[in-house]
Amino acid sequence: MSLIHKPGFGSKPIGDFLKSSAFGILLILLAMCAVMFVVSPPFGNMSNLLSVARSFSAIAVAGIGVSVIIIAGGIDLSVGSVYGLAGVTAALLLTVLQLPMLVAVLGGIVAGALIGFINGSLVIKARLPPFIATLGTLSIARGLCFILTKGYPITKLPKSFLYIGQGYLAGIPFPVVIMLVIGMIGAVFLNKTTTGRRIFALGGNAEATRISGINTNKLTLFAYTLGSALASVAGIISASRLGVGQPTAGTGFELDAIAAVVIGGASLSGGEGTILGTILGAAIMGVLRNALVLLAVNAYWQQFIIGFVIILAVSFDQMKNRRQK
Repeated sequence: MSLIHKPGFGSKPIGDFLKSSAFGILLILLAMCAVMFVVSPPFGNMSNLLSVARSFSAIAVAGIGVSVIIIAGGIDLSVGSVYGLAGVTAALLLTVLQLPMLVAVLGGIVAGALIGFINGSLVIKARLPPFIATLGTLSIARGLCFILTKGYPITKLPKSFLYIGQGYLAGIPFPVVIMLVIGMIGAVFLNKTTTGRRIFALGGNAEATRISGINTNKLTLFAYTLGSALASVAGIISASRLGVGQPTAGTGFELDAIAAVVIGGASLSGGEGTILGTILGAAIMGVLRNALVLLAVNAYWQQFIIGFVIILAVSFDQMKNRRQK
């Protein structure tokens, strides 16, 4: 069984990168930016560019986790609810129990990761299709958000927590720093470790991977738990950025995360994808949203256009798969 997979973030020489799907996605992103520089000069302001990067960083962080799940051959619809649950949990630990900031953040991540562990367990133990299992936990996690908060937002969060989403490090928004660090770690993990290569193999051919002696159940459980943990990080970034633990936070967010992964070149059939592609996919969505706002496009049309872009991306993925077969 081959463990060969598509090049990832920093995993191949420059020559191979120029032939990769990530390079094509980068060219699309650069073309979009070039057009906006001409059509709407304010787009090129450094403050606006940093704002755009901050806005899509949470999508990219969650998308990195979703990309691991999709590469492993799964799907996770509970990402948005986990995103909201992590923010609410961290906010409650800070305000009600008045725990230290680091402990509260870790508590939020653990709460979200537990949902991912349940997702993986339902898939490998109950043998539920990933779509059904994660659709159920989507509702469960969202229900927990409302149960814990009684439907009210949690405010008066400490300044130390707000720094995560609102602060800067060397002039760069801290959420962007988090995104880049997680992106580099994720790329090294997927491309340079045995477990990472096995995740690609699992998504490419689960039965062949199992027959080769690899514990596919552990890999699946790990992928779903990691995916939810990163969705939790994204949710905490959002709660910190907005300064509130909102029980409705992340509603529909799973669509953005999955779209970033697909636009970034990952295959919904599994076995293919890159961390760099996912970050670029999130960037394309961030630039597109910002461009529509700067061009004063009606909010209803914004949703229409973004949905249309997602359909185009998935259609391209399906056509590519058919050509390969």
